[in-house]
Amino acid sequence: MRKIVAGFVLTVLLTGCSAIQSATTTGSSTSGASASGATATSTAGSPAGTATAPASPPASPPVVPTSPQSLETAYEQVIKEVLPSIVQITTKVGLGSGIVYDSAGHILTNAHVVGEATQMQVTLATGGAGRSARLVRSFPAGDLAVIKVDDPRGLRPARFGDSARLRVGQLVLAMGNPLGLSGSVTDGIVSALGRTVSEPQDPGSPGATIANAIQTSASINPGNSGGALVDLSGQVIGIPTLAATDPNLGGGAAPGIGFAIPSNTATDIAAQIVRDGKVTNTHRAALGIRGSTVVGDNGQTTGVGVVSVEPGSGAEKAGIRPGDVIVSVNGTETPTMSALSEILTTLKPGDQVKVGLIRADGTRTTVTATLGELPGD
Repeated sequence: MRKIVAGFVLTVLLTGCSAIQSATTTGSSTSGASASGATATSTAGSPAGTATAPASPPASPPVVPTSPQSLETAYEQVIKEVLPSIVQITTKVGLGSGIVYDSAGHILTNAHVVGEATQMQVTLATGGAGRSARLVRSFPAGDLAVIKVDDPRGLRPARFGDSARLRVGQLVLAMGNPLGLSGSVTDGIVSALGRTVSEPQDPGSPGATIANAIQTSASINPGNSGGALVDLSGQVIGIPTLAATDPNLGGGAAPGIGFAIPSNTATDIAAQIVRDGKVTNTHRAALGIRGSTVVGDNGQTTGVGVVSVEPGSGAEKAGIRPGDVIVSVNGTETPTMSALSEILTTLKPGDQVKVGLIRADGTRTTVTATLGELPGD
C-alpha cells in the first residue's frame, strides 16, 4: 500500500515479529535516535476475582528536563521503572515483544506477534527462565492480542497513560526486543498524531488498518512489535507496531518513521478480552461487504469489487449487491480494499455515508448507507 505521509511517498510495511535467531547479546541497552474509526474508550473494569491493569493515573505534566544531565536521569528512571514490565514472546516461527497488563499474568501484544500460535514462551526483560503462556484471544482487525502466562509470580504490570493527551514533539522511549536483543531501548519524539495506516496482507500480517496511530521517530525494528512506547512519566502511551519503508531506498527502512497503536485503543480491547474472553465492542464502523481490489485493463486499481453482502447490513439496506464495484465513499476514491478500510476507520457506527458504485452493467450510481459495527470475532 502506498501512502502519502508528511510529504513522503511511503510503503507502510509490517516490521514486528522477527525470525528466531541465536542472538548472543542480551540485556538492557539504550541507543539514541532522532525520534477514527472510532477513538477507543478508556479501559473497562475486570470481573470480580480478576486482577486489573493499573488505572491510568491523574493527568500530570510530563517530566521537563532542564539540562542534559537531568534528561539522562529521566531516561534512566523511566527505563528502570518500565523495562521489567516488557517481555519477549517466542513462538515456533518468530519472536516479538509484549507488555505485562495485570498481576494475573495477562500480556498485551500485537496479533501478528502471536500469529497462528496458541502456545508460546515468555521471557522477562530482567532475565530468568522462560515461562509457558497461552493465547487468550487475538483481534486481528486491530492487530492486538492478549496472552496469559501460566506462572504470573513476580510480574510487574505496566502503567498505561492517556494517549488522547499526547502532544507532537513529546519525548518518548520505545522498549522491546528488536532482532532478539532483549530489553533494548530507543528514544525519539511523537512526530505526528492521528495517522491512519494499513498493514500489508501477507502470511505474516493480519492486514489490519490502524486508526489514530501515533507516528514516532523512535526506532522500531523487527521484534519491537508488541512492546511499549513510553513517555517520560513512565506511562505506556502506545504499542509499537509498524515501520515505514521507502521504495526509493529499494524497500529499505525509512529512517525515523514508525507507528504505534494508541494506548487508549489497546487497553480498551485488552480489557474486553480479559473480562469477556473476546472483543465485544470494536468501536469501528463497517459497511457490511466482503470484497477484493479490482484491477482494470490498464493494470491500475479501479475500486473494490463486492463479493458478498452481509444480511441486514447497511450495505444490503442501501441496495449494494454482489458484482458492484465501490469507487468512492463520501466523495473520496476507494481504488483498493486498503483505501476503503482506511476511510471506514475514520467513521463510526451509525454514520451515514454516500457510496459511489459502478453496477455490473457499467452504470454509475450513488447510494446512502448507514454504517454498522465491525464484529469483534
